[in-house]
Amino acid sequence: MSKRMLIQKHLGTLNDIGGIMGAMKNISLMETHKLARFLAHQHRALAGIEAAAADFLAHYPEIGYRTEDAAPDIVVAIGSQRGFCGDFNESLAQALRQHWRQGSPAGALVVGRRLAAKLGREPRITTTLDGPSVAEEVQAVLQRLMDALGELHARVGGNKLLTVSVFAHREGENQVGVRSILPAPNPGHAAPRFAYPPMLNLPATQFFAELARHYLWAQMHDVFYSSLMAESRRRLQHMEGAMQRLEEKSGELQRKYNLLRQEEITEEIEIIMLSNAALQRSRRINAE
Repeated sequence: MSKRMLIQKHLGTLNDIGGIMGAMKNISLMETHKLARFLAHQHRALAGIEAAAADFLAHYPEIGYRTEDAAPDIVVAIGSQRGFCGDFNESLAQALRQHWRQGSPAGALVVGRRLAAKLGREPRITTTLDGPSVAEEVQAVLQRLMDALGELHARVGGNKLLTVSVFAHREGENQVGVRSILPAPNPGHAAPRFAYPPMLNLPATQFFAELARHYLWAQMHDVFYSSLMAESRRRLQHMEGAMQRLEEKSGELQRKYNLLRQEEITEEIEIIMLSNAALQRSRRINAE
């Protein structure tokens, strides 16, 4: 096979890869638009729960969490399930290792196959879970994560207060964020917005327990959606850079292909001219 044919075959392969990468880029773009809507609703829901907790605790401060009786901190790290997202998982792994150098947590739960591969056989990791690839998979992953948190809390904390810190990328930020999702929000000693306590249809302790459960659920949804949004944006940036390099490589190969084709055409013309000159000499010799 000639060099020109090899370049032509390579160009065809690059075009196929470009088509696949373009499709992946479009999928990521659609995912970011969908997650933007999800996050807007989730931020409003979370703000409503926090406002309700502040109003409740302003009148029932004795019911709030007592962190002095808390169990050792549990770390949840949320990485990506898929690749092609730059240093998304590497920066998470670095942040976790730096945190672990400052002290060992009670346990660590890692979400996302790619992040788990980056961390390797880390003894502090107690559980690894597959992460969501799209927003529709968050609910199922969250359910598995809650079950794993319950099992780990039973082993390390017993009846003590559960404390959980989440390491994850956040929407609009270039660095890994650390969010404490448990205990539930504590507004401190802020003055009540209303003169009278809220009217409850449940005992105050039961109401706060249910409110804390809803807060945890809303917080975790917000964390996962933010992480997926950051992952999709990183993937878009990674794809755009890769497609630009692919176009540059294709352009370089196309120029080489054109140059080789020109050389072949020149050789063909020279052969035709030499053949024509030889034919003319042969006719002259026969005529003599």
